[in-house]
Amino acid sequence: MGAMTLAVLGTGIMGAAIVRNWRKAGHEVRVWNRTRANAEPLAADGAVVADSAAEAVSGADPVVTMLFDAASVAEVMRAAAPGLAPGTLWLQLSTVGADGADELAGLASELGLLYVDAPVLGTRGPAEQGQLHVLASGPEEVRGRVEELAAPIAAKVTWLGAAGQGSRTKLVVNSWVVTATAAYAQSAALADALGVDLLPLIAGGALDWPYAQLKGPMMQRGDYPVAFPAEGAAKDARLVSELAAALGVDTSIVDAARGRYDEAVARGFGERDLAAVYEAVRRPK
Repeated sequence: MGAMTLAVLGTGIMGAAIVRNWRKAGHEVRVWNRTRANAEPLAADGAVVADSAAEAVSGADPVVTMLFDAASVAEVMRAAAPGLAPGTLWLQLSTVGADGADELAGLASELGLLYVDAPVLGTRGPAEQGQLHVLASGPEEVRGRVEELAAPIAAKVTWLGAAGQGSRTKLVVNSWVVTATAAYAQSAALADALGVDLLPLIAGGALDWPYAQLKGPMMQRGDYPVAFPAEGAAKDARLVSELAAALGVDTSIVDAARGRYDEAVARGFGERDLAAVYEAVRRPK
């Protein structure tokens, strides 16, 4: 695949990283972010910072969204509509949930776009290293194009069939991430209350877990540099609960985790790493 002109709408932690990797691969990238100051640093990487979503997408193919939720994606894509050409590939990378993915598919049909639902697995580090895992779902005829497009940003692309399967599969994985991190925070808080260091007790054995070794030290220090924000974990826990309920699967565990993330957000940790759930466990109201 030769050089392309891409538009990336949303330049937060993940969006900025993928823009830089597409620029390194030689693609022209136009960017837009609701807060322009968050997009402006990408000009140093050769990206063109647009004043509006419609300006960013005009003449671009594909268009990429990396935003917080389905509502924000829909709002931005409607704002971009005057600049969109029929048949443009829309690569939707945000975590929007099952219903959200289906609603966005309807919007794509309304706008005449080729919609690929493709949320990613990975946080800041893998995004910066071009090592994300793309969970792609959409029309089979664009599969090869999507896989080539993902090469500079991802180590792996898993094709899951019809649009919407990517978002549903992402919730399976994030169910594990948000509940396991909250469960580790519970154990860590209990250990701390007893003056016991938990990490050496599990290190190297069957109970060890790389994520615990990554997030545990953050909890010990009370310092949470963001890789996956707590507000995102709270949102994803809600989406998991909604999907599970719709499928007749018990939601009690993810609902308990969601309550702790919501509390962490309420205490001002929403923009910190999800490991800050520890604060809601250690000092419950």
